[in-house]
Amino acid sequence: MTATSLVTPTTSSVHLTLSRRRLPTWSFPVLGVGVVLLTLALFAVTPLQGRADFLVVVVPTYAVVQTAVSRAVEGRRAARDRLATIVVGSCFLVALIPLGGVLGYTVVKGLKRLDYTFLTHSMRNVAEQDAGGGAYHAIVGTVEQVGLAAAIAVPFGLLTAIYLTEYSHGRFGKLVSFFVDVMTGLPSIVAGLFIYALWVLALGQGYSGFAGSLALLLLMIPTVVRSAEEMLKLVPTSLREAAYALGLPQWKTVLRVVLPTALPGIITGVMLAVARVIGETAPLLLTVAFTASINNNPFHGAQAGLPLFIFSEAMLPNDTAIDRAWAGALTLIIIIMVLNLGARLVARLATVRR
Repeated sequence: MTATSLVTPTTSSVHLTLSRRRLPTWSFPVLGVGVVLLTLALFAVTPLQGRADFLVVVVPTYAVVQTAVSRAVEGRRAARDRLATIVVGSCFLVALIPLGGVLGYTVVKGLKRLDYTFLTHSMRNVAEQDAGGGAYHAIVGTVEQVGLAAAIAVPFGLLTAIYLTEYSHGRFGKLVSFFVDVMTGLPSIVAGLFIYALWVLALGQGYSGFAGSLALLLLMIPTVVRSAEEMLKLVPTSLREAAYALGLPQWKTVLRVVLPTALPGIITGVMLAVARVIGETAPLLLTVAFTASINNNPFHGAQAGLPLFIFSEAMLPNDTAIDRAWAGALTLIIIIMVLNLGARLVARLATVRR
């Protein structure tokens, strides 16, 4: 026996390693059916009942059975891989089921009342038990309030993120970052109470859509700052250094190199901030009040909003009002989806131009 034969694996051993047995595809549904039947038998002889209990039992049982079979046939390494796949897939389903349930239930209930009349009429002179009326006044209020909040919060938050990323090197930057972290967890009712005490009472400006926008922007700014800051940090340092080597000053480097590179991520962060505040009800209760009439001026007088509309209609003890509340919830979801699709389109176009 030569030294080479002691070190080099033989052809048969390599073939045996590469041709390790694998579970056939049909074995997984067969195992699943077997686990389901076993669980049904277990439910028949025990007090266990209900869909939730069934899922709690069947998923771990299937994971254990498949892992054991995989280890016996394929080996320990493949069994671990399959177990990790089951765990990840189960977590995904656990997160998806409630989301899909809420969305599906809202669509089914909201479509009963979502029509042209609902989108083009207000609740002025409409009794709570009447089948007419709509949420046009609330849609106008929500668009104006969130639009004003975004118009103020996005530039302010973006400039703060640029400062923290590109210019901050001392204690003041750490202090700003600390306060941004604190504001990230600010309860919405506290933001509304602050604007109510300052704007409505102390300054005597009264209820208005703009007061609601001020409360919403307090909630938007931390999200915009943190998301934009992370996107700016992802821009490679080599791009900045190349711009400096070409003689560009720092402000031009930020404006022409850093911001265009991070623009898609920044737009996504802005949309997250909008989605964060567009459904807030507590700040609007304290700052906007409620009206059943159309008010196109956000700077004067009470103004409705979709969250307030949903809240007020859901509190009424009749089916017509409840149907309007579900239709308002579906309208709010549609607005968020349209804004997100628009933001993705803008981000894609910006990426192509760059």
